[in-house]
Amino acid sequence: MSKLFVIPTPIGNLEDITFRAINTLKKVDVILVEDTRKTGILLKHYKIKTKLKILNQVNEHAVLNKIIEEIKLDKKMALVSDSGTPSISDPGYLLITECIKNNLSIECLPGATAFIPALVCSGIPSDRFFFEGFLPRKKGRKKRLLELSELTKTIIIYESPKRLVKLLTELIFYFEEDRYACVSREISKIYEEHKRGTLTQLLKHFQNETVKGEITITIKAK
Repeated sequence: MSKLFVIPTPIGNLEDITFRAINTLKKVDVILVEDTRKTGILLKHYKIKTKLKILNQVNEHAVLNKIIEEIKLDKKMALVSDSGTPSISDPGYLLITECIKNNLSIECLPGATAFIPALVCSGIPSDRFFFEGFLPRKKGRKKRLLELSELTKTIIIYESPKRLVKLLTELIFYFEEDRYACVSREISKIYEEHKRGTLTQLLKHFQNETVKGEITITIKAK
C-alpha cells in the first residue's frame, strides 16, 4: 500500500530517534531528504541503506508532481528534514498537502522538535503557548512583532545565532525591557544551554558572547 511517512530526526544527539522511526526508514522504498550529506550521517550510524532523493525548498516545486506519481505507484516514501519534524519551520508542508489532495495515505511519527524541550526547560508557563517559528526577515517583521507583543500567552520564536542580539533588541523595543524570557541553544547537544532572565539581562549577556547553535527564545506572557 502506498504511503508517505513523515519522520522526525534528531536535532542533536543521534540517539533522539525512536525504534519505530529507524525501522520505518529501513523498510520504505525511498527517503526524501533536504541534504544527503546531513541525513547520511544519521543513516550511516543506524546502518540504513535505503535509496535517497532530494526534496528541499529549492527543488520542491519542480519535483513535487513526480514524487506524487511515484507514491501512487504503490511506493512507500519517508520524508525527513535535516533535523526535527518536517514542515515545522522546515520543508514538508507542500508535499503533505499535495498527498491529501490526491487521497494518499500519510502517517506522521512523533519525535524530536526543538521548541518543546526549550519551553519545558524555560520554567515559563506551558499551559497556553504560541509557536511563531522564524519571524519574517524584512517585510512584515515590525507588524508581526507588534502583534506578538499583545498576546497574553507564552511565545516561542526560532532565531539564528547571528541575529540573536538584533532580535533581543527588537523584543525590548516592542515588548517591555523587563519581560521575562529564556534563550535556549544547542538543545540535546553537549553544550546545551538555557539562559533565563529579563530581555535586558539576556541582551547584555549575549552582546558579550560568541553565540553558536540554533536558538529558541521562550517569552513569558505580558
